[in-house]
Amino acid sequence: MKRICLSTPTMHGTEQQMIQEAFDSNWIAPLGPHVNAFQKEIASYAGDNSHAAVLASGTAAIHLAVILAGVREGDIVFAPALTFSASVNPVCYEKAVPVFVDSERDTWNIDPCALEKAFQKYPHPAAVIAVHLYGTPAKIDEIRSICDQHHVPLIEDAAESMGSRFKGRMTGTFGDFGIYSFNGNKIITTSGGGVLLSHDEKIIERAVFLATQARDQARYYQHSTIGYNYRMSNVLAAIGRGQMPYIDEHIRKKKEIYRQYQDAFSDISEITMNPLNFDGDANNWLSCMTIKEGCPVTPNQIMDALADNQIETRPIWKPMNLQPVFSDCDFIQIENGISVGEDIFNRGLCLPSDIKNTDEDMERIIGIIKRQFL
Repeated sequence: MKRICLSTPTMHGTEQQMIQEAFDSNWIAPLGPHVNAFQKEIASYAGDNSHAAVLASGTAAIHLAVILAGVREGDIVFAPALTFSASVNPVCYEKAVPVFVDSERDTWNIDPCALEKAFQKYPHPAAVIAVHLYGTPAKIDEIRSICDQHHVPLIEDAAESMGSRFKGRMTGTFGDFGIYSFNGNKIITTSGGGVLLSHDEKIIERAVFLATQARDQARYYQHSTIGYNYRMSNVLAAIGRGQMPYIDEHIRKKKEIYRQYQDAFSDISEITMNPLNFDGDANNWLSCMTIKEGCPVTPNQIMDALADNQIETRPIWKPMNLQPVFSDCDFIQIENGISVGEDIFNRGLCLPSDIKNTDEDMERIIGIIKRQFL
């Protein structure tokens, strides 16, 4: 039985040609011509006068953003509860304190109303982190406006949403800092890697300095501040350059997968697909579904049925306010009782979203899911 994965890299052959160039020139170690070219290509793709530093991971990019935003030990940082832990772990690297904010049902992203409530309780946070969950743009203009009113830097975690747009503008370009991820399951991949974006070229220059062990400009090895080994290698950048020409094709196929699920489940009232922001254009990185409250069919039942047929799924991210490691952190929500994020987590799952899925693969997945509701 063919195994169907959640989301795997899709290679086109161009990547191998770029890697061969790196090998032929012996640019194997960090830095090199592919790194410089990849940074320019990403900045050009993001637009809006962006500058870019390619790094070892999206997490490294968030960590540098936290540092460059001026976050220090004991500072408060607002972050969405419904996200992957990499969005907030770097806050703790700097011994700052995350305060988690609930989601809104419209987009599953951080709720601007709950964010305002967080500012009422904690008037002086050091930064706000916003995430575009599963590739769906948040209400980033409202979030940006709130941050501006309070003179607080915005870190925009667009790790899952490269290529998504909000009101015609690329996600990752609204914040003081933007992040994309090139992990193996993302829209494009470098195997592992990420990028930090900023409109301020000097910020990116500082990020590159910190990412290369913060070595001072001296003939000998001199360091006046703590640095990190966060730079992307020339070989991985070569993979990314080979992927860039295909990003729009990847997004188009992701959208097709979402539409196939949406059409297939339109006659099952118990299923709702993850919402889209109608002011935006999502890349549909992962297609997700929720099951109507009170329905006897559970997400675990569907995931187990698919797993029995060699089909990979994933639960919705478990909210950070429910994670043992963050049990002492505050959580801000608008609705009483169960939070929006916890409700989505309880009733949802991520569906196979690999762009290499054939029509037969999709029919197989959909047929198994539908049979659970008979």
